[in-house]
Amino acid sequence: MDYVTGTTQFHIDGASAVSLGKFDGLHRGHQKLIRHVLQQKDKGLLATIFTFEKNPTRMLQGLSSQNIMTNEERRYMLETAGIDRLLECPFVPEVAHMEPETFVEEVLFGQLHAGFVAVGKDFRFGHQRKGDCRLLEEMGKRLGFRVEVLEKEESHGREISSTYVREALHEGNIPLANELLGYPYFVCGEVLHGRQIGRTLGLPTTNLIPLPDKLLPPNGVYLTRTYLEEDEYYGITNIGYKPTVGGEAHKGVETFLFDFNGDLYGKYLKVEFLEYERPEQKFHSLEELKARILSDVYWGKSRMCVKYVKKGL
Repeated sequence: MDYVTGTTQFHIDGASAVSLGKFDGLHRGHQKLIRHVLQQKDKGLLATIFTFEKNPTRMLQGLSSQNIMTNEERRYMLETAGIDRLLECPFVPEVAHMEPETFVEEVLFGQLHAGFVAVGKDFRFGHQRKGDCRLLEEMGKRLGFRVEVLEKEESHGREISSTYVREALHEGNIPLANELLGYPYFVCGEVLHGRQIGRTLGLPTTNLIPLPDKLLPPNGVYLTRTYLEEDEYYGITNIGYKPTVGGEAHKGVETFLFDFNGDLYGKYLKVEFLEYERPEQKFHSLEELKARILSDVYWGKSRMCVKYVKKGL
């Protein structure tokens, strides 16, 4: 996959099938757009995603810059899906103040050579979000590209959106978040050396420090599934600061893998979150901490056997 970032100049050869948006999380609504773009590859168009390096809506509203998915995670998933080109545009003043007609003529048609464009029905673009699907369709007819406006995907009577996913994650409702995403929410990273408290307790753990822009669910204990290359291991994961052992400066993702013995330092892991058990706690002693971890392990293995392994999920 061709990956272009850090520039507003996209000099691209060949006609494109394009979808545009923030694509935070690549949830089921985004996946619908991606499927329609990919279908155009049979017609000789290059499947192209146009998005932003940072979420412009959250920047303009002064909201947290944390996203459901990091740019690197988004890049990986789009490449895996079969997208040919990912264009991450910086949200600089020249882009923020570009009139919608100018964007279509100079960027979408002029630089990307769009032959097909897929967007959701609520798509807005250009300065002050003045551009909409109607304008895009009108300009497509004039410039010679086809526009497909798709209905939103729904769940529980509500349109699926990144906001909906964020709410589920903030509440620790991992099953709902995963349903909206269409895949398990995950955290990726390199295993770092910790204080080896888990090894002292006979329960060795892996430690990841997510990037600052990664949105995490509430601090607490979760049932997770970890991927190491082609191998997968269930386990329990604590998100938080390890208050019992003095606390950490950075929020971490610490996982105890069931039935695994080995050295994972320096390895790159993907940790998928399946269910929430309890909030992070501070215990009075390491013995009390170990007893609670063993209880968490029992809970995790019970849930794994009943809900996941038997169903082959």
